[in-house]
Amino acid sequence: MTTATKDKFFKPGRVDARDKAATTDHAARAIIAAESTARDKKTEKLKAARMLREAEAAPDVAAKPAKRVTKKAAPKAD
Repeated sequence: MTTATKDKFFKPGRVDARDKAATTDHAARAIIAAESTARDKKTEKLKAARMLREAEAAPDVAAKPAKRVTKKAAPKAD
């Protein structure tokens, strides 16, 4: 059996504005930090995938030498 106390029946006292602001600030900073960490992980994952793709594609590009296109000189008109 539990005893009845005023905490069970009444709302707690007013919360100080500074305490409420500090709580909100802490929560917002936690959310921002979590998003930043997730973004950094995603960036690293994409960078690794890009590096792997470029490493696999590099031998194909190196096998074909680049052809240089030269312009033909126009015949001189007398």
